[in-house]
Amino acid sequence: MPFGEYQYSLDDKGRVVIPAPFRDFVEDGLVLTRGMEGCLYVFPLDRWKKIEEQLVNLPLTDAEARAFVRFFYSGAHKTRMDSASRVLIPPPLRLFAGLMEGGEVVIAGAPGRLEIWSQERWWKAIEEVLAKPPAPEALKGLVG
Repeated sequence: MPFGEYQYSLDDKGRVVIPAPFRDFVEDGLVLTRGMEGCLYVFPLDRWKKIEEQLVNLPLTDAEARAFVRFFYSGAHKTRMDSASRVLIPPPLRLFAGLMEGGEVVIAGAPGRLEIWSQERWWKAIEEVLAKPPAPEALKGLVG
C-alpha cells in the first residue's frame, strides 16, 4: 500500500510528477477520478477493474447509487505516466480539485489509492481532523 505525502507543482501543461515511492504502484497504468472532499483519486488499473465490477452491481433503481456513479465514474480518466513519471490531469479534473498551473499539489498515499490535493485543500482537510478527531470507537483496535 502506498503511504506518505509529497509536494510538487503542477506544470504549465497540467502535469504532475508521481513521486518515486508511488511509481511501482501505478506503473501499469492508472485511472484518475473525482474523490471525496475535493481531491482526486488515483487507482492502479487492476484496482480500478474491481471498482468497476462493484459499480456495475449498484442498483439502477436507487437514486443515490446513480448519483454516486455519475459523480465518480463520469470523471474517470485512464492514463499512464510519461517517460518523466508525470501524468496529465485533464482540465475538468483540475477544475474540480482546484489545481492551478504552477500551483502546489500534494500527492498522498492511502489504502488502495493515491490522492491528489491542492495544497490549500490538503491543509484544510488535515486541520479539520485535528479540530474534530474521529470518535475513539471508530479507531478501536487501530491504534494501541
